[in-house]
Amino acid sequence: MVGKIVEAVFDGTVLHLKEPLELKKGTRVRITIEAIESTEPAKLRSFLQTAQALQLQGPTDWSTNIQHYLYGEGVKSHD
Repeated sequence: MVGKIVEAVFDGTVLHLKEPLELKKGTRVRITIEAIESTEPAKLRSFLQTAQALQLQGPTDWSTNIQHYLYGEGVKSHD
């Protein structure tokens, strides 16, 4: 085999080939990586799903005292 282009998916650790290679065990190869655009449409997520996925941490009074946390203005009491 002189040259062949195969597609693979990277799972974060290992490349999984989309088709088997017809190579003898121990054959040395040179691999060039070229990312290709996915043909699958992007999955749309709502703002709430995105915010939850970020697992943001913060004070429980964020909504009440947003001006304080953003601009340093006075804190409102919880009366």
